[in-house]
Amino acid sequence: MARPKGIPGFPNIPKIKDELIAWISEGKTLREFCRKDEKPSYAAIYDWLEQDPVFTSRFAHARSIGHDVIAEEALHIANTPLEGQTVTETEEGVTIKREDMLGHRKLQIDTRLKLLAKWNPKKWGDRTTIAGDDEAPLVIEANFDVFGELLKNLSLKRQAGEQ
Repeated sequence: MARPKGIPGFPNIPKIKDELIAWISEGKTLREFCRKDEKPSYAAIYDWLEQDPVFTSRFAHARSIGHDVIAEEALHIANTPLEGQTVTETEEGVTIKREDMLGHRKLQIDTRLKLLAKWNPKKWGDRTTIAGDDEAPLVIEANFDVFGELLKNLSLKRQAGEQ
């Protein structure tokens, strides 16, 4: 059923914006927020971001804080063992082995760090210096020693009578 004309989709947009800023600054995703009951769609949020420069600035700052939270979460995962069990069936019976789920924790950490590097490569990506940018300008070194050696060899060959 369509909404009657004249009734806005979200009567308290400032409140929703504040909730979204708090949500994003906790390291949670926009997708999760939009899937909650009575929350706006991606399209509505991006419309708000285009229309409201103050909200855009707050949202960007919240994303930066959220990225820091995700990095701290990765550190917590690294420092907190997670016990799991492996069940093995053999002819002698069932063996249950309890151990740290190291592979699972490593996957959780790697996923978070890779996402951070993609989302904000300047802060979280691997540092790669590429000549030609503002911080490392392109420097061209012309070395004519090779040509000098060639000319010297040609000159020596001519003196020796070779061609």
